Amino acid sequence: MGSGRKECGESKVRVGVAGVGYLGEHHVRIYNALPQCELVGLFDIDTARAQAIGARYGCPSFESLEALGAACDAVSVVVPTDRHRDVALSLLAKGCHLLIEKPICRSVGEAEEILAATQAHCCLVQVGHVEHFNPIMTFLEETVNDPRFITVDRLAPFTARGTEVGAVLDLMIHDIGIILQLVKAPIQQIEAAGVKVLTDSEDIANARIRFENGCIVNLNSSRVSLKKLRELRVFQPNVYLSLDFMNQKGHLLKKQGGRLHKEAIPIEKEEPLKLELAAFIDNVRKREEPKVGSHLGKSALEVAIQITEQIL
Repeated sequence: MGSGRKECGESKVRVGVAGVGYLGEHHVRIYNALPQCELVGLFDIDTARAQAIGARYGCPSFESLEALGAACDAVSVVVPTDRHRDVALSLLAKGCHLLIEKPICRSVGEAEEILAATQAHCCLVQVGHVEHFNPIMTFLEETVNDPRFITVDRLAPFTARGTEVGAVLDLMIHDIGIILQLVKAPIQQIEAAGVKVLTDSEDIANARIRFENGCIVNLNSSRVSLKKLRELRVFQPNVYLSLDFMNQKGHLLKKQGGRLHKEAIPIEKEEPLKLELAAFIDNVRKREEPKVGSHLGKSALEVAIQITEQIL
């Protein structure tokens, strides 16, 4: 394979974080606590912020992205979406394995550039669709085998974070990745609507997706809600699932003896981001393809862009 990739063997993975805003600091916090990796340092264009976070977690802040990449085996890319492509290509050229926060980038063309660089430098790229590591998702993957109708609601109060893109790429893309994983069928038709409220992009969005196997999915996303909500409901023959991703709980209704029987779903709660980053480090050590690799990240992006184009 190519010479760009860095080898870790059985030693600790040397990891860094590019971008230490609100979410980036959580990456730093978790890496600092994971025993299978060594937090080498971080980089942010806001030097004062980088130095403050570095001091808080006892690691250096690097003067440049290139210097961080040269010192690391793997890096989390937690910069704004419109910077994903440039930062990823720079770090891949240094042979770094990457966890790129969702969405993988802004356009299919940029995603294809990242995929090409990933292959050229023989690096792993995981996309930060964190809900795939929510314990709720494990239950869904084990239980959902013939979904006929799925509804998803993802609501959040307004924050300036993520507003470089619309609500579809900011919020709904989480759920697009989930349904692609659950339905496993080509898309037949998409209908979408959205409204601009506080930004120049859609802040509220709805999409109805019909798959070729007959499954229909209804997605609602809002970043101007007065409350937080992340709920998914799945209807399939003889079973109805209602799941709360935020509180990691839910129930199912199952047909038994001509009646519906309600059961609580046993969920062992855990921080999804911690599970995601631990899996990333494990994949780097073992040279295994991640659960949410660049191809799934690109597929979710393609669907999100189709929805956005209908709204525009």
